[in-house]
Amino acid sequence: MNNIQKLLGLAAVSFASVAGAQDIPNHPALTEKFWFGAGIFFPETNTQAQLTNKATGVGATVDFEQSMDLERQKNVPVVMGRWRFGDRWRLEAEYFQLNRNSERVIDRQIEWGDQVFAVNTSVATQFDFSDLRVSLGYSFFKRPDKELGVGIGLHVATYDVSLTGSGGNGQGEDVLAPLPVLSLYGQFALTNTWAVGLRLDRFALSYDKFDGSLTSLGLDVLYQPFKHVGFGAGYRALAIRAEVEGDRHILKMRQVFQGPMLFMNVSF
Repeated sequence: MNNIQKLLGLAAVSFASVAGAQDIPNHPALTEKFWFGAGIFFPETNTQAQLTNKATGVGATVDFEQSMDLERQKNVPVVMGRWRFGDRWRLEAEYFQLNRNSERVIDRQIEWGDQVFAVNTSVATQFDFSDLRVSLGYSFFKRPDKELGVGIGLHVATYDVSLTGSGGNGQGEDVLAPLPVLSLYGQFALTNTWAVGLRLDRFALSYDKFDGSLTSLGLDVLYQPFKHVGFGAGYRALAIRAEVEGDRHILKMRQVFQGPMLFMNVSF
């Protein structure tokens, strides 16, 4: 009888162990070494900028969506990827580019750098922006179905901004701003096919001729019904404030991007 009881006890323990293991979700987003995604980002954009001539102090703040008739909403492609190496380390990147241009007859005088555009002048506007986010992360809490971590990285923001009058007179400014950020992130498998991920990036720096800050938020819901292929829906918010002093001009910008995104991913 004692032997039978021992066998039944071992069987119960074994069954409980197997059942417990089966209850732990196994989602590819948390277990695969490589993960790549591509999709469409639907941002709503708000942009204010000022280009001031240092010698004269001339330069008015321009709301580019309202005053210059730039598109407030535009669909743009987005690509992203992640490489897990070691047990807790991950390297990830994400990129999107938003190029906009317009032409309109302005209803107020605009001072932009060395140029003054009078009322009723036809002004062509170009405002191109791109953001490359690269981050190296370490998961200080790691389980097969969940992780929490911290990271350090860069948001490499590039700007190409110009205003040109009907007579060909204009003023442009190019800015490349590699902004270092600290990150917090988490990923959680809900089932073998469903998972969620979130992250927060933050940066603030005032040094020499630069003063600025950046806040970025990302939220993803992942559905992967196939072994190597999945789909996702997400939300992105990116807020940038920057003041850059050049030899002749001071450029000030405030910009906010926020909106949903849809993507497809592969992992292996």
